Amino acid sequence: MDRSASHDASVDGDEAAPDRSTLRREGAFVVLTFVGMIGGLLASWFGGPSWLVWTCYIGAYVFGGWYGLKESIEALQEPAVEIDLLMIIAALGALTIGAPFEGAMLLFLFSLSNVLQHYAIGRSRDAIRSLMQMRPESAQLLRDGEEVTVPIDDVEIGEVFVVRPGDRIPLDGVVDSGETTVDQSSLTGESVPVPKAPGDEVFGGTINETGSLEVRVTREAEESAISKLIHMVEEARSEKAPTQRLIDRLEQPYVLSVFAFTAVAIALPLALGHEFDSTFYRAMTLMVAASPCAVILSTPAAVLSAITAGARQGVLFKGGEHVERTATVDAVAFDKTGTLTEGNTRLTDVTTRDGASLEGDDRLLALAAAVQSRSEHHLAEATVEAAEERGLETATASGFEAVVGKGVHATVDERTIHIGNARYFETVTDGETIAGLEDGLAAVRSLENDGKTSVLVAREDGGDLEVLGWLAFTDTVRETAAETIERLRELGVEQIVMLTGDNERVARSIAAELGIDEVYAELLPEQKVDRIERLQKRHEAVAMVGDGVNDAPALATADVSVGMGGAGTDVALETSEVVLMSDDLEKLPYALALGRETRKTLFVNLAIAFGAIVIMIVAILTAGIPLPLAVIGHEGSTVLVCLIGLRLIGFQGA
Repeated sequence: MDRSASHDASVDGDEAAPDRSTLRREGAFVVLTFVGMIGGLLASWFGGPSWLVWTCYIGAYVFGGWYGLKESIEALQEPAVEIDLLMIIAALGALTIGAPFEGAMLLFLFSLSNVLQHYAIGRSRDAIRSLMQMRPESAQLLRDGEEVTVPIDDVEIGEVFVVRPGDRIPLDGVVDSGETTVDQSSLTGESVPVPKAPGDEVFGGTINETGSLEVRVTREAEESAISKLIHMVEEARSEKAPTQRLIDRLEQPYVLSVFAFTAVAIALPLALGHEFDSTFYRAMTLMVAASPCAVILSTPAAVLSAITAGARQGVLFKGGEHVERTATVDAVAFDKTGTLTEGNTRLTDVTTRDGASLEGDDRLLALAAAVQSRSEHHLAEATVEAAEERGLETATASGFEAVVGKGVHATVDERTIHIGNARYFETVTDGETIAGLEDGLAAVRSLENDGKTSVLVAREDGGDLEVLGWLAFTDTVRETAAETIERLRELGVEQIVMLTGDNERVARSIAAELGIDEVYAELLPEQKVDRIERLQKRHEAVAMVGDGVNDAPALATADVSVGMGGAGTDVALETSEVVLMSDDLEKLPYALALGRETRKTLFVNLAIAFGAIVIMIVAILTAGIPLPLAVIGHEGSTVLVCLIGLRLIGFQGA
């Protein structure tokens, strides 16, 4: 096995992999090696002239050993001892003791195996290259009322392009006009086309199906979702899995031990008086049998295929390490908002407290929106959106401050407005009485029992605080959440928990609906980290699933961090090790199933690789099998583990 087969598969990517012309040249060399080997054999059988016999065999040795010798010389310059050197020495050894056919056969099968390995590894790389082909080279822009064809790299944010039925969308953007359905399967793995209307986001590389669109560009070409996917997958291929790193560390000691083992296999029988030719022949056979080609290729072929399969289904693994680690997950922690729920929080109740010094619910909402306009929290966004829908005018707020996980305050019309949960008001009162607090807390408890998240709105005037009213919000549980949790249990996940900063009553209501084991609510970010650490003490591996924004500390602490990617959301791509590109929870069981299938494949491949070595060595020492059989066993097991690993490219789920 040549150095590039193992090294390229896990490290260098396409740049170092043989291109098609090189692969064709290697294939031609294999054919010439076979012709020389068979020509020498036939010339020998039929009593041909000596020069013809040796010309054929020399041709077989030159063409069969060309790439192996080249790689061996390059390795020795590092310096390192390469497996190719074992094969070259074994072939020359067979030639030395008058067995040129066996040596030529070794080089033929060795070079044939390399070509098949390159083809197998290339299959997984071709699947990644196909992602790049999904990105159009140009876009039809509207400029000065006319359509012009412009390379996508020259398109600027804010420009508008036209997409017709059947066209591939060139860039990420927002629909300005038109309605259609878009096939996003190439990017997110969604099997059903997604309806698009004005205001909806579309992604480059996806296919417009039914209607014509005018789309306003929101990201430059290199920042598009498909470009990020390609970049992240290419980076993932360069990160080795733990099994691969272990094999790499053992490769050099193992190869050197094979040389030492071969030397002993020669020296010991000779010392006991055995004939040189038979002793040397057996030693060369042992060298071939003990070579770890199949062991070294057992991992990268499988892991590369798994990463490719995941990308096809909208699941992005950021490296082989994360594929393997996903296989061991036995506990999953979910964030609530935007993960188990849709994240489309909306305001449902605006209530002014009886007796409050405020006129009407609209005034309460306008004050709250003025403060919340300075916040990026999902409840704040829902508040501002509700005020805009009612056409309310909001004053400008100043001095905005947030207390993480509790509430916010800012100055509006020269008075401080406080918005928060019960814990927030415990921190701002210093034990002082807040007018209307008991009525407010009672109302909040009632709303939370209905599964709504609620906050109080209070005004501070001259040091006195008064509860003006309360707001209530609701969010929609994802349709696939319950099925996802059930599927996780079928895969062997022992414990499923919810970690949320939301109110405990709301959290428990949703958890009961979904069948979640444990609920930890009203958590600050550092408390989520603590809960993850506690889970890690009881389980082999804990996965945290979140939106990658306020869950970043918990995601970083978990053994496997899973981000809800939203087809390439920047934060999720940056903070998570596994990204669900379509924001589809159903892809989480697929990711775990793929990790488990990959681990099973690695076990099978390693069993085949080591099993073949042990069986051949025992057979050589006990039954004296010839060199050709050892070569077939060695190269056959190498190709077999490649093909078994390649099966993962088509993995659809268990």
